[in-house]
Amino acid sequence: MESRTFREILLRAMSDENVDTVRRFTDALSRRDYEAAVSELGPDLEIDDTDIPESTAADSFYTWMARWDEIWESWSIEDLEIRAVGEDRTISLFRMIVKGKGSGVELERRDAVITELREDKIVKLGYYNDQTQALEAAGLPE
Repeated sequence: MESRTFREILLRAMSDENVDTVRRFTDALSRRDYEAAVSELGPDLEIDDTDIPESTAADSFYTWMARWDEIWESWSIEDLEIRAVGEDRTISLFRMIVKGKGSGVELERRDAVITELREDKIVKLGYYNDQTQALEAAGLPE
């Protein structure tokens, strides 16, 4: 049996907690329970969304979601996989299925979110509409 150091055990526990936090956040988003989603966020959340160009680090979560809901009539997250990336980040890989508001155009693509966490709260969220870009940004192989 492999012997692990206290630091390795601690880092693994922190990584597991981060994955759990991001899973609760994503599950709440999927249910459109934005209050539950906000409970997983730090007070100074930064958002960078490549899908919504006018999104900035200063956007609040509710403003970001309002912009998202203005664009899409419906959306769903499927095939979610969340991986720990070091001790303070995660990457979520998923299939996003959306229907354009007004146009009715349906799209399906492989999106990703990189999160940074501090004290069990998400403090930075980077949304990618290309999983390859996200994996590269996280320093992970495809």
